[in-house]
Amino acid sequence: MHHARRTAGFTMALAAAALLIAGCGDDDSETTTVVTTPTMGMTTGAMATTHSEAHGTDETDTPDREPDTADETKIPTAGGTEVTVSGDIYDKYMAAGGPTGPLGAPLEPQESAPNNGKYQDFVGGTIYEPEDGEPHIVWGEIRKAWEENGGAAGELGYPVSDETDIPGGKQSEFSGGTITWVNGQVTVTMK
Repeated sequence: MHHARRTAGFTMALAAAALLIAGCGDDDSETTTVVTTPTMGMTTGAMATTHSEAHGTDETDTPDREPDTADETKIPTAGGTEVTVSGDIYDKYMAAGGPTGPLGAPLEPQESAPNNGKYQDFVGGTIYEPEDGEPHIVWGEIRKAWEENGGAAGELGYPVSDETDIPGGKQSEFSGGTITWVNGQVTVTMK
């Protein structure tokens, strides 16, 4: 079923591109440009037609198909499996470059974190999201120091910023302090 939706979505994208290239419009009318980006092996709910759109019924899904959501995507991993990335973590992941960015492919599905938060591990780092906050990326030596200090369950708590550049290195802010990496040295400062 998923392959049929993926193929149908890709076919629709190709058809739309062909229409744009062929110039399927009246030369005197207003022109609308549509940009279609192929997902290269990703299956997105946004490309699929929902049950209610296809059949004019309520939003109840039939038992033989998964619900479609616009912010849920299955990303292929190096091992050949697909891992779902969704919600705010998906948005953050895609803003950071998605599978071709520095985070790379997901390693596992999203998991629960302390105090009703959530996180998802990727090849290059982890995205953490507190229950009532924004998701942020933690990686490299700063991530190691943060985890050595208890991670989200520790005194430093959740990240409240992404890693930023500072003279000679990087810095990340956490709800309970700051971690800096300057000239190869890590410093943890609690509030």
